[in-house]
Amino acid sequence: MTAHYMSTNDIRRSFLDYFESEGHARVPSAPLVPQNDPTLMFVNAGMVPFKNVFTGLETRPYVTATSSQKCVRAGGKHNDLDNVGYTARHHTFFEMLGNFSFGQYFKDQAITHAWTLLTKVWGLPADRLTVTVYHTDDEAFELWQRIAGLPDDRIIRIATADNFWTMGDSGPCGPCSEIFYDHGDHIPGGPPGSPDEDGDRFVEIWNLVFMQYEQLDNQIVGDLPKPSIDTGMGLERVAAVLQGVHDNYDTDTFKALIAASGALTGTATTGDNQASHRIIADHLRTSGFLVADGVLPANEGRGYVLRRIMRRAMRHAHLLGAKEPLMHRLVPALIAEMGAAYPELLRAQASIESTLLQEEKQFRRTLTNGLRLLDEATADMSAGDTLPGETAFKLYDTFGFPYDLTEDALRGLDMHIDRAGFDTAMAEQKRAARAAWKGSGAKASDDIWFDIAEQSGGTEFLGYSATAGEGQVVALVKDGARVEHATTGDSVSIVVNQTPFYGESGGQVGDTGMIANDEGLRANVTETSKQLGRIFVHHARVDAGGIKVGDTVKLQIDVARRDQIRANHSATHLLHEALRQRLGLHVAQKGSLVAPDRLRFDFSQPTGIDPARIGEIEADVNHHIRANSPVSTRLMTPDEAIKEGAMALFGEKYGDEVRVVSMGTDGDNTYSLELCGGTHVTALGDIGLFKVVGESAVSSGVRRIEALTGEAARQYLASRDEKLRETAATLKSTPDEVPARVAALVEDRRRLERELAEAKKALALGGSGGGAGAMPAGPEQINGVNFVGQVLNDFDAKGLRGAVDEAKQRIGSGIAVMVAVNDGRASIAVGVSADLIATYNAVDLLRVAVAVLGGQGGGGRPDMAQGGGPEGTKADEALAAIRATLTP
Repeated sequence: MTAHYMSTNDIRRSFLDYFESEGHARVPSAPLVPQNDPTLMFVNAGMVPFKNVFTGLETRPYVTATSSQKCVRAGGKHNDLDNVGYTARHHTFFEMLGNFSFGQYFKDQAITHAWTLLTKVWGLPADRLTVTVYHTDDEAFELWQRIAGLPDDRIIRIATADNFWTMGDSGPCGPCSEIFYDHGDHIPGGPPGSPDEDGDRFVEIWNLVFMQYEQLDNQIVGDLPKPSIDTGMGLERVAAVLQGVHDNYDTDTFKALIAASGALTGTATTGDNQASHRIIADHLRTSGFLVADGVLPANEGRGYVLRRIMRRAMRHAHLLGAKEPLMHRLVPALIAEMGAAYPELLRAQASIESTLLQEEKQFRRTLTNGLRLLDEATADMSAGDTLPGETAFKLYDTFGFPYDLTEDALRGLDMHIDRAGFDTAMAEQKRAARAAWKGSGAKASDDIWFDIAEQSGGTEFLGYSATAGEGQVVALVKDGARVEHATTGDSVSIVVNQTPFYGESGGQVGDTGMIANDEGLRANVTETSKQLGRIFVHHARVDAGGIKVGDTVKLQIDVARRDQIRANHSATHLLHEALRQRLGLHVAQKGSLVAPDRLRFDFSQPTGIDPARIGEIEADVNHHIRANSPVSTRLMTPDEAIKEGAMALFGEKYGDEVRVVSMGTDGDNTYSLELCGGTHVTALGDIGLFKVVGESAVSSGVRRIEALTGEAARQYLASRDEKLRETAATLKSTPDEVPARVAALVEDRRRLERELAEAKKALALGGSGGGAGAMPAGPEQINGVNFVGQVLNDFDAKGLRGAVDEAKQRIGSGIAVMVAVNDGRASIAVGVSADLIATYNAVDLLRVAVAVLGGQGGGGRPDMAQGGGPEGTKADEALAAIRATLTP
């Protein structure tokens, strides 16, 4: 039939080579997560990445292109999941070969290229090819006659929408021409348009779309200024044709994957096992490519679709008798078949394998119990019966069985599910959840977020791998109430179905940035929060244009700010581990702040940390930054993560799954392993530099470290260096000499202060002439006791005891009282010689004086006591009070 055998890889290469030789730009496949259409779950056709080029919103440096585009149809309205494994041509993942013209050529050239490639390059016999055209497209009909020489009976006019393509209710549209291959009259089925067209004899292999009209609200309103071409050919289908088989699963790629599945399970790949092996092979491809493009299993959104696909394959591995997790062991076979064409598979191999292993381990734990419940529920049922919806919901809610997995399990028994009952049970769970939430002490004003979550589901966070994206507005909140639109000058909270903006949580602040569209909207996002743990709320000010519910908007975070946050967050993880290793395993996180300009980390620690130990901790963190090892993330259950040594953090609530962030190496082990939902650097070198700028107490047993990273740390050190240089210049020394120079100055100051104090004391005690500050010629005699009492103005209170001791030595036996007055406040010291303490107590005498000075208390020993009071103007009265106490 064909000149020579062509592998699937040969066919892909040949297609792209042909169109590249015809002047088309060879464009790599876009990721499976749509970059330009938030309404799509996954890229599901080859033209999706070029949609904005066709509509004129985007210009590229080429006018014709060719690609082999990865596609997934397993969620939303484009869902082939239920048929996969049971038919010859349904897949969840497939490749779409295509050639595109953006106003450069039209129908004649598109038909010429198709016919040339199929019949001349690939050598398909012309008599096996039949085409369809839209029933009014006379131009295409005549071109097929002229270019291909097809007889009229093999150019079939189709009047249905199957042969008229639209991008949506509004936008480009136009007629199609589909090319069918006739597998032969030994296979049942008729040509397209005939009563038995659904048979397998005639298989569509290529669809040529002629974009020539503009549509508005489902009505054609005119011709496009630049008619364009979009074609799509399923690689798997054409591979079956070129390899002489009728079934896509008999092509080389699938045969290799199915053989690997058979070898690892030790089972035959035909007969009763055929569907299971096919499902495993198909779902392996989908799972591998989705994980490679950043999708991970989850309970909502794209991650939930991936989980359904994984679990469906894993259940069939179980049916085949696999006792241990199987899917991750098939990844090398997938990479061997497709890794050369898609190197992202090889780059993500470790992530794909660990994700599949973790998911299958988790699923196997629940599978046995779930299947037991299903067996019990169906024990008294017969073929054709219907499983109660509440039973299917219990499987979903308790055991994590997606609805379609239960549906698939019942397929072989010819049983069905009461979908209405399932939906009723789901609605009742939501009602109970709302009631429980309201009863949890949450603010009544927050009820609005529950409404949004119930209506639209959670926000899908794209920010682990993207800093920009598109989203569809699902809710607007202004002044505490939901609104349908907002306009210039409004402050509004915006909720979209998917976003790259991180919502504040786990100590990491939310992203800021811009939300815009092509109609002039510009909304400045000043903060992003997270409500109910799953609704991301963009708090914004509309600077221009307007926004309404249902709009598609472009979201762009402040990348420089996010990069700083990422660096600080990853540094926090390294700091945590460094503290544990240097201080002990008692260190546990008690709180943190990860902001763009700094990080703050609170942790359990009973005592302060000396500067030398801080230096060691800082050096440890910088060592790992310089090593520049990659940062990796895995999904695990909390129990398994903690079993592997991951640290669960203070105050965090963990669900069924957690992200486990690994960074750095410590010998053969990972240095830091933590449960964390935040964003991190790709490699530790991105942090740049780490510098501790503060260590302090927060509360009893809790210390705080404040630190900087990257440019902020560099600027901090540069500022410190500049201050050091300025200090050196002032001291007329070099920076290296500053410590010694300052130490000498401090010692000089201390010496001078001592000398000054001695001089002041000598001056105060050595003067004469009576009055405050002057020492009388000799002691007074009060009741036969020598008494010295003196007021010393501007005298350092620290020298009072010394002054009293000197006075006591001079008089030998007696009582000495000195009052120092500084800034209106009085300090007083009282001394009693040893021979008099049986009669006079210094503490008692002191309290008499302190009471006059307006003070309280004071204390000491019987021979020496000291105190003070705020009323320095009464210093003489205080001395008089003591004299009065001594007078009989």
